[in-house]
Amino acid sequence: MKVYKSEEGKEKILQSYDKLLLQWGCDKSEYDIETIYGSTHVIECGDKNLPTLVLFHGVGDDSALMWIYNAAFLSKHFHIFAIDTIGGPGKSIPNENYNKDFDDILWIDQVLDGLKIEKAFFAGVSNGGYLLQYYTLKRPQRVIKGISIASAVPAGKRKGLIPPLFKIFLPEALFPSDKNVLKLMKKICGKNCNVFTDNPDIMFHWKSLLQGFNNMAMSFHKVRVFTDSEVDSIREKILYLAGEEDPFQKLGGKEALLSYHMNTVFYPDAGHGLNHELAEEINQKILEELK
Repeated sequence: MKVYKSEEGKEKILQSYDKLLLQWGCDKSEYDIETIYGSTHVIECGDKNLPTLVLFHGVGDDSALMWIYNAAFLSKHFHIFAIDTIGGPGKSIPNENYNKDFDDILWIDQVLDGLKIEKAFFAGVSNGGYLLQYYTLKRPQRVIKGISIASAVPAGKRKGLIPPLFKIFLPEALFPSDKNVLKLMKKICGKNCNVFTDNPDIMFHWKSLLQGFNNMAMSFHKVRVFTDSEVDSIREKILYLAGEEDPFQKLGGKEALLSYHMNTVFYPDAGHGLNHELAEEINQKILEELK
């Protein structure tokens, strides 16, 4: 399955990806780890003697955008590996084995094995928060502790991911003009939306993603509903950080976190871009919880 709608769209996204990396404000190295599903792109930063922290981004974005306001701080305290989700719009390249039989757990296993990581701290945003929870469920011995940001526990009377996505992203995402991209960004953020809108490189990159990324390329990543006993098994290992103004929280995410008594910190006036909107607070919270 094609990750990008066109070669032109791919080039715009990858060039702006590199531009965002220049704003990370820390030394880094990039390389690819081979898995049975193709090559997975990794950005590494921080001293190798520091505790290991593995980072997962969300759907429709990439590591360069996701951690732009977090990498400099976190890399002073952790040895970071930011993973571009295979099938997503970063630099990972899926092969013919990336199909309906794709297994998230096997993919993450192979990435960690390739990085020689036996166990680590983890953090993920949105769908990256789901990946963290699912991996904690299936490989508890490899997850010391995790931070799930702008995500929710995948349990209860779940209606699926697609209806909320339609409600939140349409119609603007279908017609990503400058005006609609700005409108959509304000729709999903809280009062500190300016951390996105005042950064022209971020806005250009996000518009390029909306225009050039084939969203169906992520369709092989299935989100499954956890049983009550599965939720119980991950509760002590995961801290949830959520914005009160996050539209996904308003459409059932907050209700699920509260009803399952998950360890959650809610931030008023913050939206789905929580780790960008309140970068300083979130960076400190991650450090506090993981160290």
